[in-house]
Amino acid sequence: MKQLVVRISEGIGNQLFMYANAYALSKKFNYNLIIDNTSGYFKKKNQIRNYELNNFMIDSDIANKNLKFDSYSKNVKRKLLKIIDIFRSRKKFFTEPKNSQKKTGLIEISLENYSNTIFIEGHFECEKYFIKYENEIKKLFKIRSNLIESNNKYINELKNCNSVSICIRQNRYSERKDRNYLKSNQFLDDTINYIYKSIDHIKKNVKNPKFFVWSNDLSNLGKYFNDSEFIFIDNKINKSINDFYLFSFCKHFIVGPTSFHWWGAWLNENPNKICIRPSNLNPSNNIDFWPNDWIKIS
Repeated sequence: MKQLVVRISEGIGNQLFMYANAYALSKKFNYNLIIDNTSGYFKKKNQIRNYELNNFMIDSDIANKNLKFDSYSKNVKRKLLKIIDIFRSRKKFFTEPKNSQKKTGLIEISLENYSNTIFIEGHFECEKYFIKYENEIKKLFKIRSNLIESNNKYINELKNCNSVSICIRQNRYSERKDRNYLKSNQFLDDTINYIYKSIDHIKKNVKNPKFFVWSNDLSNLGKYFNDSEFIFIDNKINKSINDFYLFSFCKHFIVGPTSFHWWGAWLNENPNKICIRPSNLNPSNNIDFWPNDWIKIS
């Protein structure tokens, strides 16, 4: 059996990109898609995130232990195998290529001359990798109903007005050990400035908009958004999943520089939605991260 093993890591947004690309490749080249849900998380520095794809309607099998590299000794083995792979005619590893500045972009991927078992690693944060399978992916990326707070107090509010989703990621560069508070604060300032400009655009194009604010830290956002037209989404139960679920009820999006919000906007099925994105902020190393049809505002 031909099998494609996708290494999953980081947060929800990144995980969805990794899976979506692997799903498209498995369909195109006729491989059985298998998820490695542990190798990306065994190191302590990576444990601020958890594997989250089990919250979605994804039915791919989980890789068995023989196909995982989820310990320090197995990771050494993986590195050796990748060196050996350079000399193989039928390769086993496909890793997203990056340049010397660790940047990447859309590339053509062919698995024609690869082994029957392939390990795929990388973020692949561009819709063009999987846009051909958009309808299938949108079904797979629905949240499992038993995890949803179906009587969530925000649902009717979002449905019954011209709701605009705003999402602000705080502490972007200060979550790990090598905390960079100055860089995080600058990222927040740049995000807020972009949002203010986007709000002006929305007000010119949407009748009576109401703005809903999502964030991983709401504590200091009142000073930026203190008008009655702003409502803060403050989920207490299963926060990240219910936050993600609520995106589906929004009419429009001021998409924040975060893969989490990128997916909320991309998966939203309002045919008349306005999606605004920043022209000067990119949370990804992929220069093709933003969809071409989203409105650019600097």
